[in-house]
Amino acid sequence: MLPGPTPGMPAAPPAAGGFAVVDVETTGRSPWRHRVVEVAVVLLDDRLRPETEFCTLLDPAGPVGPTHVHRIAQADVEGAPRFREIAPRLLELLAGRVLVGHHVTCDHAFLDREFARIGVALPPVPLLCTMRLARAHLAEAGGFGLAACAEAAGLGRFAAHTALGDARATAGLLRYCLGATSCPPDDWAAPLREAARVPWPRLGRARSQASGAVAPLLRREPPYGPRTPGAQPPAAAPSHTGAMDSSA
Repeated sequence: MLPGPTPGMPAAPPAAGGFAVVDVETTGRSPWRHRVVEVAVVLLDDRLRPETEFCTLLDPAGPVGPTHVHRIAQADVEGAPRFREIAPRLLELLAGRVLVGHHVTCDHAFLDREFARIGVALPPVPLLCTMRLARAHLAEAGGFGLAACAEAAGLGRFAAHTALGDARATAGLLRYCLGATSCPPDDWAAPLREAARVPWPRLGRARSQASGAVAPLLRREPPYGPRTPGAQPPAAAPSHTGAMDSSA
């Protein structure tokens, strides 16, 4: 059990309830063979109002994978925390909330495997997929990838293929779809009620540095805007910090 906030980590989020919008960047496509290299969570309350957000690069203990997609170079994850170090904080953020993502089963599968590797079984949490919501409530979209949906919803430019950029865009898309007149309230009220009843595990803190200190979170500040075909990936500047939560 955690007696309180882990030193060097962000303060506890607002009271659980609402939505946890997640996105992960990974070293490959298989949750069983590949690892999460960046994770972001954007919290919304039960009225879809922004609460806080969390983001960090992660050390995958191996190659970072397709840099041409996620724009994360091997040097970018030097000094980043391992998943075990942020796992207690992620459990706090996700507890009591509906898990939301664009193709959320993929994000959930990677998180589920990362937690399983450290001996933690995630509970059967209710999921909401903004891709499925867009198919039902955003008929004008030319496609159902996140960039196409964000454009059709008028959400503007965002840092595509970065965990925080995609999570923020997904949160905006969730608000758009759930606010559509074609979306009955129980489509999201029922998952909220279910999420509130799910018991979540707690996890003690981990220290992997030789000094015993907690590795600081490592956030990159990506350029905005979707990638254009054939363009060279712009550099993203990682920055160390011990407190990655901020008001959205």
